[in-house]
Amino acid sequence: MRELLVELERNPVRLVVRHGEDEAVLKLNLEEAEALSADLATALEDYQQRKHIRID
Repeated sequence: MRELLVELERNPVRLVVRHGEDEAVLKLNLEEAEALSADLATALEDYQQRKHIRID
């Protein structure tokens, strides 16, 4: 099972990705967190559009 946690520390945004016993911790500054958010929004929008395209 995969688990994503997003927490705020003093300045950085702390992103924890857990998959089973493995864990990755990323500490992002505000600019990096905003860029990640924008990239994720773009990817999700692209995914939604591709869902409706049928390729025969």
